[in-house]
Amino acid sequence: MKFLDQCKIFIRSGNGGGGSVSFRREKYIEYGGPDGGDGGRGGDIWIEAVEGLNTLIDYRYQQHFKAGTGVHGMGRQRHGAAGDDIVLKVPVGTEVLDEDKETLIVDLDEPGMRVLLAKGGNGGWGNLHFKGPVNQAPMWANPGQDGEERWLWLRLKLIADVGLVGLPNAGKSTFLAAASAAKPKIADYPFTTLTPNLGVVDLSTSERFVLADIPGLIEGASEGAGLGTRFLGHVERSATLIHLVDATQDDIVEAWTTIRGELEAYGDELAVKAEILALNKIDALDEETRLAKQAELEAVAGVKPYLISGVSGEGVTELLRAAYKQVRIRRGDAVADIEDDEDHVEETPGGWQP
Repeated sequence: MKFLDQCKIFIRSGNGGGGSVSFRREKYIEYGGPDGGDGGRGGDIWIEAVEGLNTLIDYRYQQHFKAGTGVHGMGRQRHGAAGDDIVLKVPVGTEVLDEDKETLIVDLDEPGMRVLLAKGGNGGWGNLHFKGPVNQAPMWANPGQDGEERWLWLRLKLIADVGLVGLPNAGKSTFLAAASAAKPKIADYPFTTLTPNLGVVDLSTSERFVLADIPGLIEGASEGAGLGTRFLGHVERSATLIHLVDATQDDIVEAWTTIRGELEAYGDELAVKAEILALNKIDALDEETRLAKQAELEAVAGVKPYLISGVSGEGVTELLRAAYKQVRIRRGDAVADIEDDEDHVEETPGGWQP
């Protein structure tokens, strides 16, 4: 299944049915009078966030959605049936934007949220409604109201607790595979990952969070270089960012500052979001080199980076627990409770495994 995180759709609610002009004509009924029924209302267009979806691929091949038209009224005071509604089912975390792609209409960030996008037109009144002491035989009825139509943009922002950022080939996909049961594509060349990947991390039976691997940024991404910053929207909702730096490259400081610059250029509070810094691929370095690079990066970043290896698993558990602490803070857990739980860590029987 292909990943699609934004698309443009056209919606149109149904027209209301027209009212009926009719008169009662029966044997032995001398003055039957008007008996035209009302038209039915047009169908509405709804959008609903449902669990189990993580892409907008359903809206790639069908972009036009039109609700049913109300049935016209009929004689003998028979009202027309309402038009059929349409419900657009989208993943949790989908934003609905106006045609200008900037005006936010609704943010479907909770499962089960259901919002009316376009209301169907009202049905027209039949001539029975216009009967009165002066005009006892009205010869007109109201037409049904037209429905609403508009173009909309759907943009998906994945609901992830923790986001992985870093330069291409920083080892993000390898780390995701080591930390969860996800199986992203892993290869020894830049831009192996072209779309975000999600993985569920189970630290224990009661400790779980969602980790998102964002395709690698490069210098100038905020201006459209490489894959640009299109996928950074998927970590806007996360509690913290794990910033992976390849410890085997020559200039680790430049690698860190490059990503920080792109996060600040993107905005939306990504630059001030809690960041956990980690030097990856330490399995390829000796102990002395590890400590030297750790001290070099700490002097610039102001925080001591974790030393991890997605291949050997070294340091992965400690890094994940630090990320889970930030997730719990974001969820509103008391700091005292978090620290107390860290002193009594519940280990998974047989050792932690993704």
